[in-house]
Amino acid sequence: MDDFLGAAYPNLAQNLPKLAIANLPTPVSRHELTLPQGTFDVVVKHDEATSNTYGGNKVRKLEYLLRRAQIRNAKRVATFGAVGSNHALATAIHARSIGLECTCFLAHQKQTPKIPYTLNMHHKLGTEIVAYGKSDERVPLYRHYLQGRDTWVIPLGGTCWLGSVGFVAAGLELAQQIAEGLLPKPKRIYIAAGTTGSVAGLVTGLAAAGLDTQVHAIQVADNPFASEEKLHRLTAKTRELLNRIDPSFETEQRRDLLVWRDEFLAGGYAAVDAATSEAVELARDSLGLALETTYTGKALAAMLHDLQAPDFSGAPCLFWNTCNAARLPVSAARPSSLRTIPKQFERYYLL
Repeated sequence: MDDFLGAAYPNLAQNLPKLAIANLPTPVSRHELTLPQGTFDVVVKHDEATSNTYGGNKVRKLEYLLRRAQIRNAKRVATFGAVGSNHALATAIHARSIGLECTCFLAHQKQTPKIPYTLNMHHKLGTEIVAYGKSDERVPLYRHYLQGRDTWVIPLGGTCWLGSVGFVAAGLELAQQIAEGLLPKPKRIYIAAGTTGSVAGLVTGLAAAGLDTQVHAIQVADNPFASEEKLHRLTAKTRELLNRIDPSFETEQRRDLLVWRDEFLAGGYAAVDAATSEAVELARDSLGLALETTYTGKALAAMLHDLQAPDFSGAPCLFWNTCNAARLPVSAARPSSLRTIPKQFERYYLL
């Protein structure tokens, strides 16, 4: 089964159709993690496996967002992000797989080793990349690239109530895996919070399943893209609209089960500190995970910090891996032709 929302709420499935582009359910694995303070039981939820083409948490959102684009007879989708955005690349890849063109409005960010690969994959796909920043006049820019082109706009990070529905389903999926004995019910889940859509859906889905697991949302983006109040508003809106479609969907918004963590931001989006780097190394050596330092490294750093705290009583813990693991069929080399890459982004090839 891959439609856990539909199985629990058939009326929602009828009114909120999705594309079957994700490999669901994603696996869980159990580990004994040895740290200086002792050995701890942890579980990993492997959302890196949502797609063999390009995985990660964004695929769950795109199942609903791209299907809505099809329903609206769009020929093109457009979205937003930083130059190394996983969301923008996932949107471009999966949109092309169903025959839709893609425009990505991308902004500068701190340099990371993955950016040349991301740009080269956009280049391979033929993504229309538009460079933009704080000083740009947004409305004329959007008008120029979007008007009259049958375009369906997907918000930054895929974060809106409809995108969050993908993670409502993920919460129900995890509850089913617990019921099947694949993992114990975790006391805490650690997940990266970028634009907050995944967390809002997950909290809503867990509540719908009757689980009292505490979700620790690890802030990885600067305000106003990520904030505790924004997360609470989106959670409430997602729940309210699902209830409007299907009155049997009634979940209480348990703010006590949502913990906002801002102490692992490491100075800003894509900034890196020692705790993040050490978490990425430990994930590789002890968990067999290939994490990155912008999102998942920070989420794991939070879990490792808490496991070793003197007053910790949150076992067992679950780390929700939102990072794509599929290898891109491109190199990091500067392409001979930069016809689809704005001149402003050439700097990212100079590592």
